[in-house]
Amino acid sequence: MQIRVLGCHGADCLVDAADRAVRQESCGFLIDDSVLLDAGTIGTRLTLAEQRRIRFVLLSHLHFDHIKGLPLLVDNLAEGFMAPVVVAATEPVIQGLIDHVFNDQVYPNFFKLPDRARPVLQVQVLHPGKPVTLGHLDVTPVPVNHTVPTVGYIVKDRGAALLYSGDTYQTEDIWSLGRMIPELKAVFLESSFPDELGALAKKSKHLTPSLFLKEFQKLERPDLPLYAYHMKPEFRNRIEEQISRLGIQRVAFLEEGQSLTV
Repeated sequence: MQIRVLGCHGADCLVDAADRAVRQESCGFLIDDSVLLDAGTIGTRLTLAEQRRIRFVLLSHLHFDHIKGLPLLVDNLAEGFMAPVVVAATEPVIQGLIDHVFNDQVYPNFFKLPDRARPVLQVQVLHPGKPVTLGHLDVTPVPVNHTVPTVGYIVKDRGAALLYSGDTYQTEDIWSLGRMIPELKAVFLESSFPDELGALAKKSKHLTPSLFLKEFQKLERPDLPLYAYHMKPEFRNRIEEQISRLGIQRVAFLEEGQSLTV
């Protein structure tokens, strides 16, 4: 799998770097040019031609920072699209999009436009624990522990698998499943707040660096590449410092514009 990092943070922010300003953006990961894993960032990182190659959008939950790129993607594709884009998510997420986003008030209902028989967006309801095939990928949604119904994902192609945590606090099922997958090659694990904000992390159901380590240890695969994401831009440097002191063998911190092979 080729994974392109469009956005990997828990918010959008323009951050001062050594010689330039850097955009840190909400989560969106493009897999093999055709499957988008979460939709926080799309159009600001992809050309129109690249957007037109997206066939599936796989959503972890309904929070705004994971869906906000979807309406604008649809706007870009609405004229002259060749085939609908499949939005794959659990029933609460699909219903939330229909009720609160594509409701003809916040945004036009592109699940019915431009024509009910041929809309821009098509629904595929996912059921937790049940694998589905999306194009060339096999995908299993797994419930995780967040403030709204949320799933992480196991994403497989013919040779490798990726574990994507979604937004989560301490959880179990995704690690139990991950331990059973010999072809697992990488883990994307959220860490939103530094340890000193542990109370806020617990209330909002996100991880801190110390919990990040404890969750990864449940996999019992310390040799696996581990990628931290969903860091809040304000706290990214502090989170990196704290994780870097934990002694994790192969930890890295995702950045916008990065490309990975899993």
